Amino acid sequence: MSINRHIQPEIEFVDGISPSEPEIVKLDNGIPVYLINTSNQDLIKIEFLFEAGKWYEDKPLIAKFTNKMLQEGTSFLSSREIADKIDFYGAHLETSSDKDMGYVSLYSMNKHLEHTLPVLADVIMNPVFPEEELETLKQNRKQRFIINNEKVRYEARRKFNALIYGSSHPYGKTFEAEDFDPIRQEELVKFHKTCYTAENCKIIAAGKIRPDFIRMLNTYFNTFNGIKSPASIDTHTVFPSDVPRKNMIRKDSAVQSAIRVGRVLFNKRHEDYSRMKILNTVLGGYFGSRLMTNIREDKGFTYGIGSAIVSLQQSGYFFIASEVGAELTDKALNEVYHEIDRLQQDLIPVQELGLVKNYILGSFLRRLDGAFAMSENYRGLLEYGLDYNYYQKFIDVIKSVTSEELRDLARNYLQTDGLTELIVGK
Repeated sequence: MSINRHIQPEIEFVDGISPSEPEIVKLDNGIPVYLINTSNQDLIKIEFLFEAGKWYEDKPLIAKFTNKMLQEGTSFLSSREIADKIDFYGAHLETSSDKDMGYVSLYSMNKHLEHTLPVLADVIMNPVFPEEELETLKQNRKQRFIINNEKVRYEARRKFNALIYGSSHPYGKTFEAEDFDPIRQEELVKFHKTCYTAENCKIIAAGKIRPDFIRMLNTYFNTFNGIKSPASIDTHTVFPSDVPRKNMIRKDSAVQSAIRVGRVLFNKRHEDYSRMKILNTVLGGYFGSRLMTNIREDKGFTYGIGSAIVSLQQSGYFFIASEVGAELTDKALNEVYHEIDRLQQDLIPVQELGLVKNYILGSFLRRLDGAFAMSENYRGLLEYGLDYNYYQKFIDVIKSVTSEELRDLARNYLQTDGLTELIVGK
């Protein structure tokens, strides 16, 4: 049957998703392994998850440096030898950390796992944090920080969280140039011993899973032990009550001003999170959003502006961000608050809401395309104690949410007197 390409196909909502639930297996030392076996290609991603982010450090930069230094040398391999072995087998090894977690990931051909898995195990279990490499990393990161901190956008991002959470809160603590020099090898060793342990670990493997994969993990990680040190979180839950609503960090030489407006909110476990994601998309969550249409397309005040809701394990926050010409700062802010006020006063038109719903559903389906994308999304559930049922509920909310509900959310959570404003520039 021929297709008439002059006729637009009907738009249909996604009814639901049916991804296969990961198979869960425990290694001999108790580490849970979540297997996403959805690929025919001879490729696998193995990701180790540790509760080893900024939340757990007692001194600035320790979590970040511990994670970064894992590849810089072990009891058996130098950093050069690690890189050479990984490159030789066409694999890729990466480490990263954020406010809550530390990650170590290996991308490898299945046929080379006998050679790449031992390197991964060595990096995770036996790092030595060499003094020479540590000093080099400290100086490089310090210089990068000094350069970046001259950029209004960079400083606004750093200082905004300190405002809304408080400078003593793990999510609000910042670091300065002088915090790089005091970092010591023994501090990284201690953090690694505390946080990078078997009891503090989960593994997600995605791709084509070999029949002997679990046996191999047991072979190379059979000596990976250690007890998770409990981290107190109760002392970090009080947020500052006296934050000035308007804040300015003046940079007289700045050509542009960076704008941040937002507040502490909640994470994806909250009952209103999914609806707030929809409201945020209308406001500033995609290229056709109201903030972009008004402040970029209509007024021409900026090249880009957007808003987002960030989910953290112990909290969450909402923010609007942009950079505008310094002389346009006040005008841009007025338009930001004008768009928030519209959401609180007027119902979102049916056509606009339908467009946003379709956009969110389409973006959501793209994020589930492929084994590695599925592992990323599953990680975002696993870290919050959720399962795939969360996504089905999310789809149901998208399909059923009304303009009246979104207006009420804007009135509850986007009240102007509850938003913190930060301008870096002039």
